[in-house]
Amino acid sequence: MIGRIHGRLLEKTPPMILLDCHGVGYEVEVSMPTFYDLPEIGSEVTLLTHFIVREDAQLLFGFASIQERKIFRLLIKVNGIGAKVGLSILGGMTVDELMLAITNQESDLLIKIPGIGKKTAERLVLELKDKFKDDQIKIISNKEPTILEDIQNALIALGYSSKDVVTVTKELASDISLNDGIRQALKLLSKNL
Repeated sequence: MIGRIHGRLLEKTPPMILLDCHGVGYEVEVSMPTFYDLPEIGSEVTLLTHFIVREDAQLLFGFASIQERKIFRLLIKVNGIGAKVGLSILGGMTVDELMLAITNQESDLLIKIPGIGKKTAERLVLELKDKFKDDQIKIISNKEPTILEDIQNALIALGYSSKDVVTVTKELASDISLNDGIRQALKLLSKNL
């Protein structure tokens, strides 16, 4: 399986992009959030991928984050949800909104996504509500964010990966201030990289 791809961006035609990887051009279908975050044509790009081999096609799907790819893989395991619909769902709402809608069993929010009817929305909720209890997948809530969450969000906004941020912030004191927490986390991240 192809799990990651790195190359020079040659074309951007939603939802398809073309990456030049050492002289070989790979067509990669990307989610709309990933597409909007892509740099200019000619820039270097690294994407996490999901490779599907069918009788009539070999398809490569690209994602900017581990969480987005993980959600995509969960979506396509649901009966009646194919890769195209999975990408449509990821383009219709953010990963956090999707997880919150499924966790709260709000299938009416899912119906607003193109290609998702009432039965499909209910099936998504039924089959995925227990999957989001995995501690690797963060579910947002309506409560005020903690200082630790604020520190994590600030570091992610600076471009650090969620995985690295979570690992580093576990080492911080529980009563640390926001500014000190960001400063210490940046020091730890620079040592780890």
